[in-house]
Amino acid sequence: MLKPMHLSGPTLAIFAKQPLPGRVKTRLCPPLTAQQAAELYEVSLRETLLRFDATDLTLVLCYCGQQQWFAAQFPDIPLLLQTGRDLGQRLASATDALFNAGASPLLIIGSDSPDLPLALVDQALADLHQSDLVTIPSGDGGYVLVGMRRATPEIFNEIPWSSSQVLAATRLQAGRRNLSYRETASWSDLDEVDDLTQLLRRSPQSRTARHIRNHLGQHF
Repeated sequence: MLKPMHLSGPTLAIFAKQPLPGRVKTRLCPPLTAQQAAELYEVSLRETLLRFDATDLTLVLCYCGQQQWFAAQFPDIPLLLQTGRDLGQRLASATDALFNAGASPLLIIGSDSPDLPLALVDQALADLHQSDLVTIPSGDGGYVLVGMRRATPEIFNEIPWSSSQVLAATRLQAGRRNLSYRETASWSDLDEVDDLTQLLRRSPQSRTARHIRNHLGQHF
């Protein structure tokens, strides 16, 4: 259930899974163990929420897992259960629910870009004054953020999720629906071991980077 039921203004939805071993960041295993990957994911999630809690955006945590766990860990953040058989359906369902609750515009991110610059997010918001759809691309052919000026859940149709064609397919969907579309500069998420190395170099003082050094240093 979404609490509160009434939103207003720019809203940031963070998609997250409960950090259970074997359920998150499996592409990091090996060299990480399933437990290490889950712990890293939780650190990244917490840093992401802390980072954006300091902004004027309304935060909503779109969760997959036990509601009790998320409510206990993040009692001040509204929760929305992810629903749908695949990522596209879950994104579309959340888009409809959040716009119906009053979000305008809506930004959606994952929980694995803990050092995403606020300036890039501000740019995405600014772009939505002139465009229907905006993304912050990632280097692997996907995106780390998607933003909409109005509810357009159909952009999540026919997307080959977890592939290098996500961004290209999203551009195609925008064109098919005559949606004006912009992209900001790109950023990175934490999907592969090389992404962790890049984070250490790019943002060495981030909480997630410190966790990698302190607890996973044997791998890097």
